[in-house]
Amino acid sequence: MTDLRSRFTPLPFAEERWEIFAESVRTDYDAFFDAPGPIVGARAPGRLDIMGGVADYSGSIVLEMPLSEAAYCAWQWREDRLIRVQSLNAQEDGFDAIVEIPLSDLVDEDNYILTPEEVRRRLNSDPAKKWAAYVVGCYYVMLQAYGKISQGKADNRLGDLGANILISSEVPIGAGVSSSAALEVATMCALSEAAGIHPSELTLAAWCQKVENMIVGAPCGIMDQVTSALGRENALLVLQCQPHTLLGHQIVPKGWKFIGLDSRVKHSVGGTAYTKARVGAFMGLKVIQLESGGKLLHNYLCRMSVQEFQTYKEMIPTSITGLEYNELFGRLPDIVTRVNPSETYRPRDCAEHPILENERVKEFVGLMSLADFRREERQMFRTTDPDGNNDEGDPDTQLMKELGQLMYEAHASYSQRLDLGSPETDLLVHLIQERGVERGLYGAKITGGGSGGTVAVFLADTEDAHLALSEVCDEYEKQIGVAPYAFVGSGPGALEFGAKYITRG
Repeated sequence: MTDLRSRFTPLPFAEERWEIFAESVRTDYDAFFDAPGPIVGARAPGRLDIMGGVADYSGSIVLEMPLSEAAYCAWQWREDRLIRVQSLNAQEDGFDAIVEIPLSDLVDEDNYILTPEEVRRRLNSDPAKKWAAYVVGCYYVMLQAYGKISQGKADNRLGDLGANILISSEVPIGAGVSSSAALEVATMCALSEAAGIHPSELTLAAWCQKVENMIVGAPCGIMDQVTSALGRENALLVLQCQPHTLLGHQIVPKGWKFIGLDSRVKHSVGGTAYTKARVGAFMGLKVIQLESGGKLLHNYLCRMSVQEFQTYKEMIPTSITGLEYNELFGRLPDIVTRVNPSETYRPRDCAEHPILENERVKEFVGLMSLADFRREERQMFRTTDPDGNNDEGDPDTQLMKELGQLMYEAHASYSQRLDLGSPETDLLVHLIQERGVERGLYGAKITGGGSGGTVAVFLADTEDAHLALSEVCDEYEKQIGVAPYAFVGSGPGALEFGAKYITRG
């Protein structure tokens, strides 16, 4: 059995790990930064999806926790219209470590900004180099946002410059903890500081989502980018994705713990199953818009209650081909995805999931708020018995059970309604449920885009609960042949941490 301390020990503090990256920039990669200007850097964390998941594109409330694991970016301007990007991790995943992209792939010789479609084609043409689209795409989106739109020209502060960009990341690719958003947000924060262009916090996150949607071509919602940018350490970011209204940060109560277990099964929000689930949800939305005589819902299914949905549920096809949908209902009300005529979709289930999930998230937030209230009440009226022990009781146990049950329900819906489960993540959830609340394991669910990736676990922060979770990891390794990686700690979002200049000795 793996030692508990090594398995469930958080990474060092964010400042300490940032300094390791900064020192590497100063020493190991000093020659890479061959331009005379300053170097500015930023870090941005991955995220653990506690509740909400793939309902974000339907306007659900989501609960997300920033992780300790983060991506790092160092940016230096150069004057020769060449963008040089080096990744310290790319070769591990089979990609080229260094990619050089001429500025002419973003703007022409007269500084007219190219179309997103053309930039996407150019940046994704070589499979070994396409990882750089997440980084260079940030530059393009800023050029587009600050360009002289009426003339189609790039901003004078940006349009003639190249850059040296160094990237490193602790967030594993395909683990369902948003490695792409961490990379985009770290890059955008470093670029923003280097350019002296500072959009609002939510605008910066929205720009990063545009990179993923327009340039990379992945149909993700916005929860990942907002969490990476605006998350707070040891708190759940509460976000209503209509399109991005920050409702607050819910502190994780003392004695509670959220841990992610990476199944080591790679997933992708650009994958077929995720795209089918999203398309299916928007198909259901379109049927409601037509059958209701104009209830547009601002294109957000989650503006409809569970009770309202029942009125239209039977009108939504349980199964339909893309060709049939196009003939019967016309254009999909989604700017990110397209209907594949030869694909078969399940609109009713895919539309029902986000509406039910939104209700689960609301209940989850309410129960956490109730736990806060009860904890404050205990502090106010706490008594001490004759032996000097605090008589606080354990009023949170029932709340924790209810929270865990909501997570189990969300997990089941991923598989039953969305077809986004996987045997490995199902096994992790089953092993956790087997040990259950008696051992301090209260709930678990697949996260993010599903189809593999990471399982979020809700447990008591006790030695026995950690021991039970370690047993889960050992049993999983015995059956699958690989041990899960544990995402244990939390860290600050990119904007809380702040961009920093890296001075050379």
